[in-house]
Amino acid sequence: MYKILKYSFFDLIRSKWNYVYFLFYFLITISLLYLSGDVSKVVISLMNIILTLAPLIATIFGVMYYYNSREFVELLLAQPIKRKNIFIGQYLGLAISLTLSYLLGVGIPFAIYGIFASASIWNFSILLVVGAFLTFIFTGIAFLVALYNENKLRGFGLAIMVWLFLAVIYDGLFLLSLMALNEYPLEKFSLIASIVNPIDLSRILILLKLDISALMGYTGAVFRKFFGQNTGMMISMLVLIVWTIVPVYLINRKVKSKDF
Repeated sequence: MYKILKYSFFDLIRSKWNYVYFLFYFLITISLLYLSGDVSKVVISLMNIILTLAPLIATIFGVMYYYNSREFVELLLAQPIKRKNIFIGQYLGLAISLTLSYLLGVGIPFAIYGIFASASIWNFSILLVVGAFLTFIFTGIAFLVALYNENKLRGFGLAIMVWLFLAVIYDGLFLLSLMALNEYPLEKFSLIASIVNPIDLSRILILLKLDISALMGYTGAVFRKFFGQNTGMMISMLVLIVWTIVPVYLINRKVKSKDF
């Protein structure tokens, strides 16, 4: 697994798209810091970009990499190598390379700005952690969707639909549900609905850390009320870990029974 991970990582890290991904975050971050100068405001601005872009890029790269490396995978499957080592190694190689590009693209401008000597370093840290989690989660989801769909076009379309649902459609359905059920107690429903969506959960995690009640919305306010800031953040982090592990577990189960 380590050898496959290392090969996949170094193969991907040389890709021009990884450099484009890095440069995008680098230029956006350094521009926001130059224009604003307020780290908390920059974190909020980056949050809105990262919560949409990081899952999208991880989804697209995950599906494309799986389908483009199918011939290489078939060659490896002919060798005495466990299936899970092949696919988990590739998944980790892709997720780590994308996460590294993201961390460097966002981290270098903040380091130049002097974030390590700033009181906002913990707000900055939670932004990095959330982006890394979303990259791993949606890379795993993309691999899983591709494994279940041999047709490249259908697999790509379904993966994008999963991202679109969690990033855009889910919030609209959630809002409609709150409006339709406004006569009933909705605290538990809101908590469960937040946990089901890793993007919403990541947003709440950042806003809890920034302690911005006006921007937290209904679900964030419920988290703050019932769990308190530290407990709410701990629960959010644990659920994100579960979201990261579940796709890997399902990938492992699928490759054991899949006919290649």
